[in-house]
Formats: sequence, C-alpha cells, structure tokens
Amino acid sequence: MREIEKDLIEKAARGDGAAFREIYDRTSGYVYTLAYRVTGMKHDAEEVTQDVFVRLYRSLGSFKFEASFKTWLYRVTVNSALNHSKKWKGIRMKERGEIREDIEATDASEVSKSLEKEDAGREAKGFLERLNPDQRACLVLREIEGMNYAGIAETLGINLNTVRSRLKRARESLVRMGRRGGE
Repeated sequence: MREIEKDLIEKAARGDGAAFREIYDRTSGYVYTLAYRVTGMKHDAEEVTQDVFVRLYRSLGSFKFEASFKTWLYRVTVNSALNHSKKWKGIRMKERGEIREDIEATDASEVSKSLEKEDAGREAKGFLERLNPDQRACLVLREIEGMNYAGIAETLGINLNTVRSRLKRARESLVRMGRRGGE
C-alpha cells in the first residue's frame, strides 16, 4: 500500500466522497488482507473491513498526522480484528478449510503438488487459529507483514516487552503444536 497524501485525507475528512472513495480503493485490499491474517476467516475479515471503513469515515477528521496514515490504519484494523475475534470466540465453530474451485491442474503430479501445498497452508492456518488473538496479531505483524517490534508495539498500543513476550509465547506454542502433529 502506498502512503495516502495529507490533502486527500483532509478532503475526505471534510466530507468529499470522491476523496474517501479513493482512500477506500487504495487501502481496502490491504485492510482485508490484514484482517484475514488476524481472524483467519473470510467472513470475519469482510466484517472487519466494513467496520474499519465505517470507523475511518467517522474519525478521519481526528487523524492528527502524528504517525503515518498506514500505521494508524494498521492499528485500527488490527484492533478491530482482535475485538471481532474475541467477541465471536466460542460463539460459533471455526470453519475448517474452504473448498477450492480454481484448481486447474492438468496432470496427476500437478494436482498432487497443489494438494500438498494446500494441505501445508491449511495446517499453518490451523496452527495460527489456535493461538490466542493477541499472540496471533503480533506474529502476523512480525512474520507476515514484516514489522519491527517497535512498530508492532505502536500499532497495537502495547509495551515493547509485551510484544516480545507475546511473540515468544506464540512461537513456543507453534513449536509444541508442530511436535504434536497439530493435535
């Protein structure tokens, strides 16, 4: 995602619908992807994305330009995804995998490779889903988004040592899950 210009944010904050639409067009894919990585579910990521843009629309005027827009959007998205995950945890069963309709392999070896890759991705997703949402958010921001510890702390509004602790616990949990074969 490229950085959003200050004048575009100011126009949208004053009610310019075209400016807000441009911000949405530039950032919605990014927000959805981040929400999906935190929640692990398409439907939840869609709800979080919608919530983020409603919140963004209402609070854009309060953006102070003290941090980058991207950092602010990270914080809003991750916090919304965490809150959503905590709210729904235990209320409904997690979806266990999705049907892929787009496999277009032409021979058995390609199908086999595709299925192995899909199984590995599903297993990794399953491991991530079993982490608590706070640990998962830190791990996603560090390992998938490539943020440094200070950036994670700023984004989540937590202490740097809390980031270290959550990442350590998340990694230890993943190692234990891997040793048990995902049980």
